[in-house]
Amino acid sequence: MPTEAPASGGYLEILRAPHATRLLTGTLVGRLPSGTGPVALTVFTRAEGGSYTLAGGLIAVYGLAMAVGQPLLGRAVDLKGQPRVQLPAALLSALGMAVLAVAGIGNLFLAYAAVLVAGLFTPPLEGGLRALWPSVLGRADQVHRAYALDAVAQEVMFTAGPLLLTLLVALWSPAAALLVINVLGVLGALSVVLSPPSRAWRSAPREAHWLGALRSPGLLALLGSFFFVGLALGSITVAAVAYADDLGDDAVYGWLMAALGLGALIGGVVYGARQWAGAPERRLRVLVLLLAVGYLPLVLVPGAVPMAFLAALAGVFLAPSIACAFIVVDRHAPAGTVTEAFSWLVTTFGVGSALGSAVSGPVVEVAGTPAGFAVAGVGGFVAFLVLLATGRVLGDVTPVRHAVGGGGGSAPLPGARGENDARSSGNERNGAAEPGFSTGRQA
Repeated sequence: MPTEAPASGGYLEILRAPHATRLLTGTLVGRLPSGTGPVALTVFTRAEGGSYTLAGGLIAVYGLAMAVGQPLLGRAVDLKGQPRVQLPAALLSALGMAVLAVAGIGNLFLAYAAVLVAGLFTPPLEGGLRALWPSVLGRADQVHRAYALDAVAQEVMFTAGPLLLTLLVALWSPAAALLVINVLGVLGALSVVLSPPSRAWRSAPREAHWLGALRSPGLLALLGSFFFVGLALGSITVAAVAYADDLGDDAVYGWLMAALGLGALIGGVVYGARQWAGAPERRLRVLVLLLAVGYLPLVLVPGAVPMAFLAALAGVFLAPSIACAFIVVDRHAPAGTVTEAFSWLVTTFGVGSALGSAVSGPVVEVAGTPAGFAVAGVGGFVAFLVLLATGRVLGDVTPVRHAVGGGGGSAPLPGARGENDARSSGNERNGAAEPGFSTGRQA
């Protein structure tokens, strides 16, 4: 692991920064609809008398629509600004879910159309927040720590979101829960886009190119790797269900997922509390390798208690890997494409997770539960091999002049290319850009 450098401040210093807590909280609340979407659709469909097959179909359409919509909306944010895209998208997404909640599943065409709209217009709040951090925090070391805090907060959201949904269902009904969750999502997005950093943020001028962020070889390499990280995580979800079935106790699945989240939470907190020296691309290779190694013991499928411990161990390097990947995205996204680039990471990870779930099911049926967990180990090691094979591409990063995040056209601040200043990033990035891309024309 790279040499540790002295940390300058901690998480509290980040949360005390003007607007930081509001932005983080608003983003997490705004993402509740997408974070709880699969569970909410399953619960709602079953309550309406629909089959698991129908629920799976609605979830698939929702997920695929989101995978298509995120990078497109991310590009729109880079071109038009956050408020003009995020809030209308949040309203349209909530409208789609509201139509489903009110109309039910009696008209299948309407039900599928509703979830299609909800998924397609899910606002890219994740990418938007990561684009804002440099202008809010100013220093690269704080931005890097904010990425770790972001990854940790995601684990909290993915744990608390389904619990909130369950509570709302118990208090009212699945339809009411669907409506409330999406109203909260709109309020979260509204809180973000009305904040001064979001209203002031402008992406750097971007070179016109139909590929947008995908013209960066380094970004493509990262996306290729994290497709397989997503595949590994998706396979664990299905294998954990099979493991619980083998034990005859459905509750075991929840405990395993909670343990996996707890491990990621601990790993993210520890990782973000330290300032790391050295290139993040090299550090990411080590983290992904450790992540893959951590998946291997799961194939032992011991009793429930030791299995929960192994699940926690398997999650330890997940949040650090994701946080480090955020930094790499920053460094490799072409100027003016930062939101789109982060949205591509979300999409790639999600598609990989969906494929992992699809692959792991047949593997479990043919070869048993241990083989299902083995898929996660294979996915993790392939992710590492992708990073290893593309090391030269990922290492090709050179510093350039960038615009200040809040103003869009200002010159870099003194020392902006140094380790401790991030506000100069034209992508709202941390002082490095994919070489070979000029910023002469606005796309």
